[in-house]
Amino acid sequence: MKNKSVVILFIIAIISFPLSAKKHFNSVDSICAYSSKNSLEKISQKQLFKELSSDTTEEDDVDSAIISFEYNNIGSWKENITKRLNNILTSPMLKTVQAGIMIWDLTEDSILFKYNERLLLRPASTMKCITAIASLDKLSSAYNYQTTLYYTGNINDSTQSLEGDVYVLGGMDPMFGKSDMTSFVSAIKNLGIRHITGTLYADLSFKDSNIFGQGWCWDDKNAILTPLLYNKKDDFLYSFYHMLNLNGITIANGYGIRNLPVNGKEIINITHKISDIMDHMMKVSDNLYAESMFYQLASNKGVNKQSSANNARFYIKQLIRKIGLVPSVYKIADGSGLSLYNYVSAELEVKLLRYAYQHVDIYNTLLNTLPLAGVSGTLRKRMQKTPAARNVRAKTGTVIGVSSLAGYLTAANGHVIAFSIINNGGLSNRVMHSFQNKICIALCQ
Repeated sequence: MKNKSVVILFIIAIISFPLSAKKHFNSVDSICAYSSKNSLEKISQKQLFKELSSDTTEEDDVDSAIISFEYNNIGSWKENITKRLNNILTSPMLKTVQAGIMIWDLTEDSILFKYNERLLLRPASTMKCITAIASLDKLSSAYNYQTTLYYTGNINDSTQSLEGDVYVLGGMDPMFGKSDMTSFVSAIKNLGIRHITGTLYADLSFKDSNIFGQGWCWDDKNAILTPLLYNKKDDFLYSFYHMLNLNGITIANGYGIRNLPVNGKEIINITHKISDIMDHMMKVSDNLYAESMFYQLASNKGVNKQSSANNARFYIKQLIRKIGLVPSVYKIADGSGLSLYNYVSAELEVKLLRYAYQHVDIYNTLLNTLPLAGVSGTLRKRMQKTPAARNVRAKTGTVIGVSSLAGYLTAANGHVIAFSIINNGGLSNRVMHSFQNKICIALCQ
């Protein structure tokens, strides 16, 4: 009887539970209330960080699938598009969030639409478009990243010894992995070397000694920017040394850092195409790959030793001047968009996309690397089941407070369009994504 009374009292309590309290009970925080206070804080912060600071493919913009725009047969296509876009600009989001927009009709080579197009904003990862276009323009699509193995001294066949040193000349190749390292080991074994009397050296002269980008947040988990990368990590020498040992090749004096002397003899050269690196960089928004490309640009095919970020900025500014804009207006800090110091405009991004379109070699390489809406990369779950799906090819950008989208699409009238949409000051990626999606759908439908 006592148990029945308890059950009845519990049911009455649930029925009497305030609506606002029920709503709170259904929130993440209240669900977590069963665990400790520390667990609650960890879960909330983790979800908040995921929402605000990554180019994620996990968010599906549900409302983009049900957008439908009317078409007025009286007005021209451009007039209809302008009306659609002006309606999108009535979004309540713009009361608290900045937006810079530029849309260029590449087929007619004329401006289709603009809104705050010269407003200086943080681009986040659409900065990678700037890095990619500048790199293709300076280095060409035939450029290869290189990591080269050398030796000095003489090979003694009778003792199977290299009486000298081995050098690895780093070229900041983020794709260098286990199969490449295995090729290095095999190349040494094929020379009949089983013992090295000297030292295994890393030549790090490809770039300066800065291991982080300008304006990177100190509390972010950022990759180390080094000329010698193994599986994207700064442990090349350690890994190579131990792989040699595992394969029966000993080194008398361990490993260290020293520049390659002029009498070094090449053993093997490992290369990766810039197009392959760019594909990964753009599709998954890999920051290390972007910074590596930034330094390839800085090096200018080896012309600049100990190349610095300033070298890369110099070449980007040259390109900005070439497209008719003033370089001093903008702030270029890094190659990935991680930096808080980057400030560009939608106009700059679109005019660079236009420049790429006008240069077939650049455009064909760049276009294939961009995520495809509803299909690949960071656009895989955006604009699904809309006219923009399998049409929009664009780079996303996301850091806390910033969301951007820049790339190409084919409009409903068959014209090729270049566009840039940059939002700053928003605390919901979903809302900013929806705003960008609507603009793309308006152009494609």
